[in-house]
Amino acid sequence: MKILTIVGARPQFIKAAVVSRAIKNCMQATGSTIQELIVHTGQHYDQNMSDIFFDEMQIPKPHFQLAVGSGSHAQQTGQMLIRLEEAMLNEKPDMVLIYGDTNSTLAGAMAAAKLHIPIAHVEAGLRSFNHKMPEEINRILADRVSSLLLCPTDEAVKNLATEGIPCPRLGTKVIKTGDVMNDAALFYGKLATNAWLKKHSLNPQKYILATIHRAESTDAPEKLQKLLVTLDLISRKHHPVVWPMHPRTSNMIRNNPELNKTLEQASFIAIDPIGYLDMVCAEKNARLIVTDSGGVQKEAFFHKIPCVTMRTETEWVELVEAGWNKIAGLEPENIISAVETMLALDTKKLPYPDLYGSGKAGENIVKELIKWGKENDK
Repeated sequence: MKILTIVGARPQFIKAAVVSRAIKNCMQATGSTIQELIVHTGQHYDQNMSDIFFDEMQIPKPHFQLAVGSGSHAQQTGQMLIRLEEAMLNEKPDMVLIYGDTNSTLAGAMAAAKLHIPIAHVEAGLRSFNHKMPEEINRILADRVSSLLLCPTDEAVKNLATEGIPCPRLGTKVIKTGDVMNDAALFYGKLATNAWLKKHSLNPQKYILATIHRAESTDAPEKLQKLLVTLDLISRKHHPVVWPMHPRTSNMIRNNPELNKTLEQASFIAIDPIGYLDMVCAEKNARLIVTDSGGVQKEAFFHKIPCVTMRTETEWVELVEAGWNKIAGLEPENIISAVETMLALDTKKLPYPDLYGSGKAGENIVKELIKWGKENDK
């Protein structure tokens, strides 16, 4: 069975590492023959956002480097479509494996669907119900053309059922596998050292970790200015805020004199992007995590760290219901209020439900891929 795996952004490298390791383990244990070819679209091309993940996480080197780079959604997706179609025509895979909700996900799904190649979507069924989010459009479209929908949670399965998936006439199949990000947290959490803390002279539980990267948070200078001021206020009033800056956000700030001035005068600690193992260290030792990322919300929960989400909604509603995550929106007063609420939380008394499986998601996914291959072998 030949599988073409498509990745292009940080969260996808992490997820792919889990499944690639599970494929290797499965072949060693069962003698199954699975050929995995990895395509890196180049959506994230900064060394700290891309290459370091392949090195640290021991992901097989990509067989194809498309080097698409940045651009508008249409430009980026269009270039990926052209180059992915060429790779698929040359390799003729039995299945295309896509992850998450990025432009790489959408381009992989569209290219495979047009060539009538079955698609397996890891993290299928997630919904924020906000169609202004590019990621939401990518999720919906990818799920519509996928044959094997691999869901991380019960909520994701319910979302697909509401949309009429699975569809018997199309032969689609929906499986709850658990969350590969939980697998990654369990596996790589044991490998992460505290070297990153020492490098930045930080003590465990004495700092707040922040991440900001979504377009709705950063593309409008006035919104980003509010967030910079908010992080500064939190850092001065509570604990130091440490912010690994996404390259795109960093470029926007450097090219805007007012934003650049705010950054220079701020009390928070802005640093370059960090690798996955350093990020694990940063997350599990933080007092609180403040983010607009979907993946980081879950990573906070995996490490039992409370989280404030700077968005008006989340795909991970179960985290909010469990009390580990608080939705704050983008207004400074609401973010600060949410930060103070979560800092006052006694996490030792907070229930920690089994929401994302027991660390077997990668193994479950590989079993379903093999099963699909056998059932559809021509």
